[in-house]
Amino acid sequence: MFPIVRLIKDLLKARRMAPLGLTETHVSSHICWPWDLDFWLELNNGRAMTLYDLGRTMLAQRVGLITTLRQNRWGMTVAGTTVRFRQRIRGFERFEMRSRAVAWDDKFIYLEQSMWKKDGTCASHVMLRTALTDKNGIVPPARVLKAMGHPDLPSLEMPDWIDAWRAADAQRPWPPMQDPLA
Repeated sequence: MFPIVRLIKDLLKARRMAPLGLTETHVSSHICWPWDLDFWLELNNGRAMTLYDLGRTMLAQRVGLITTLRQNRWGMTVAGTTVRFRQRIRGFERFEMRSRAVAWDDKFIYLEQSMWKKDGTCASHVMLRTALTDKNGIVPPARVLKAMGHPDLPSLEMPDWIDAWRAADAQRPWPPMQDPLA
């Protein structure tokens, strides 16, 4: 179940925080609650992605995107991800999440997020290809930036590792092949 109470709490908290520039890093603190755990008593990988949703929503609030979404009746969606899990987060363990926009192209905004343990080790890292949508489909980032009051802001240079992921993902067949045994 989506953590609506956490979302509301985090949005209210983000609303009181200082605004951020479009590519600045939002830092939030979290606790791994019992309902976030899997069978091995560590943060469930699906729940980690849900918590990353919360971090992105707080980031969107702080950069002013939520207001623009409401004004234009746009939605936010994830169009692709790549994740690395490297350290376990156990029940009741506190951790820090860092969220930031890295770059954008003609269709997508690329974000990176990470979870950090109290000892300074990175537990997980995710790169997301995100899009804003309206009734006609994807809203180009240039239009979004203009609506946010940044009409002349060029995209940042795409990091090599994201560019390599984009190239690899473009080779993936779509739609996927059907199961030959079906």
